[in-house]
Amino acid sequence: MSEPCPQRLDPSPAIPVYEQQERLGDLWTAVPEPARRRYRPRRAFWRHRALRAGAVFTLLALCGLVILALVRDQTGTQGFLVGLGLAVLPVPLLMAAFRWLDRVEPGPWANLWFSFAWGACAAALVAIIANSFATEWLATATADPASAESLGATVIAPVVEESAKATAILLIFLFRRRDFTGLVDGVVVAGFTATGFAFTENILYLGSAFGEDQNMGSSGFASVTAATFFVRVVMSPFAHPLFTVLAGIGFGLAAMASRRHRIRRFVFPLLGLALSMGMHALWNGSSALFGPYGFYVVYAAFMVPLFALLTWLAIWTRQRELRTISAELPAYAEAGWLTPAAPQALSSMRARTMARHFAGRTFGSGAARSVGEYEAFATSLAFLRHRAHRDPVGPDFIERERELLHHLWQRKDIAGPALTFAARATGRVRVPPPYVDYDGYNPYRQY
Repeated sequence: MSEPCPQRLDPSPAIPVYEQQERLGDLWTAVPEPARRRYRPRRAFWRHRALRAGAVFTLLALCGLVILALVRDQTGTQGFLVGLGLAVLPVPLLMAAFRWLDRVEPGPWANLWFSFAWGACAAALVAIIANSFATEWLATATADPASAESLGATVIAPVVEESAKATAILLIFLFRRRDFTGLVDGVVVAGFTATGFAFTENILYLGSAFGEDQNMGSSGFASVTAATFFVRVVMSPFAHPLFTVLAGIGFGLAAMASRRHRIRRFVFPLLGLALSMGMHALWNGSSALFGPYGFYVVYAAFMVPLFALLTWLAIWTRQRELRTISAELPAYAEAGWLTPAAPQALSSMRARTMARHFAGRTFGSGAARSVGEYEAFATSLAFLRHRAHRDPVGPDFIERERELLHHLWQRKDIAGPALTFAARATGRVRVPPPYVDYDGYNPYRQY
């Protein structure tokens, strides 16, 4: 029999914590066995995770092979390799930036890799085929290839590309609902999807530019390749992510909406998608709208302010998530599930990092990993309880809460002292000096 742990709290906000504690009294319950217990609701066979993962992997692999053949056919082998080498440069930067925003409750890497692969393979393939077909049809209908290409880039391309990218956000919103809980999740998923799409598109543009330089004999800074690299990779690497993030914000607001407001769950994603299409159309049609300097006008008047606004919004939302943690977790600390200092330490990114480093220096890398897992489970628990204040408790709420509390209790011996040390070191909370046992062991001392 494992060590007993406190009784689970009632998540209803209508019952004060002190009344819950009086009701619980001295009741105790044992930790369920086995230790790696997980809650898995029953699903139909066609919704089984392995089956769906295999189907998605096969689809993306086929799209990747087709897009590889199409891009190589348009750029040539040498142009493809040059475009690939240059297009990959901004990808780690963009991924790191969006992952940094997701530090409070990091989403599974599987979702993010799926988003990137969808943007790079499936969305890019749909965009190439649909845009080519639409441009050819417009050229035939209007008998003016130049205007058809301009109209296709300004009207057709934004609708096709943003719809294809938003499909990845929709799939994660529907089938990974547990991992998609708010605005930051929408921004991160949209950012990874758009990064993958821009990666493939940059290969095509840079490879084609290299082919033009080879035909004209140009090289150096005056080449088409250098100009394309400067515009697409240096000046506007965030262009596609900015467009798609607007749709991601719409899905994030829909995830935050109460179940009583079902209309918002449909209106917000559609509004976000419409805004992303409009911003994309403005960017593509800048030269046609504002003349030869239209690119710089749109860049300075729209893109830079939008980038600053969305950056502020993402950081503000992350701070709001930290405030949610500090408001929801004290109930579990008073019931004995967490140490008194844990809620305040978990609501500070600096304290969380310090707790992991302390555990790693004191007990090794495995302890640091356990503290990181503890922080992730505690964050999920806080958001779960926060959602219970807005919506009626769902059928799987009790099992999900029990699962999270179980994982926290397994890691409390390592995470408790580490988080208390971090809370004291960062001044988040005042706690009494640590107890030193008869062997001289001090859980807060850096051995």
